[in-house]
Amino acid sequence: MPRVIILTGDAAETLEVFYPYQRLQEAGYEVDIAAPEKKKLQFVVHDFVDGFDTYTEKPGHSWEADVAFADVNPADYVAAVVPGGRAPEYIRNDEDARRIIRHFFDADEPVAALCHGPLLLAAAGVLKGRTSSAYPELGVDVELGGGTFVEGGGVVDGNLVSGRAWPDHPTWMRAFMDLLTARHPVD
Repeated sequence: MPRVIILTGDAAETLEVFYPYQRLQEAGYEVDIAAPEKKKLQFVVHDFVDGFDTYTEKPGHSWEADVAFADVNPADYVAAVVPGGRAPEYIRNDEDARRIIRHFFDADEPVAALCHGPLLLAAAGVLKGRTSSAYPELGVDVELGGGTFVEGGGVVDGNLVSGRAWPDHPTWMRAFMDLLTARHPVD
């Protein structure tokens, strides 16, 4: 069974971890959640409240990480997913997280990034010359990482599929599943 890795950590957006996790399992892929260390992660829920200029954050679900970044052999996986929330703000500083992401781009294997997920891609140096979506306020980060920011729900550039946030799940994950199943179908 082909394996997919989700790179995340504490303060990841609950919906942005669980939706791809369950969708990939439903399609027959084995999914591992990787984090800075193998431990119980605390996710969050972001929501929009009238009168606020940005999203609010509340505690979400907790979930065990399957593997620490340092112990990941990315060649064991056919694709990677980087959900948003605040986790990408700090996992981008982890050399092993950057190593894992660079592997997928060097190997031209499918990568899905949502919301704040492109922060890790920028830190890994893989957005140069790429088109990527992200949470709209991160457009400047995509551009500082050498990419072209496009606000869209299922933006595809080669092996990269990106989107703005959890409301984009249908278009983002549909585009990613099309790419993944074309390259690595489940038998």
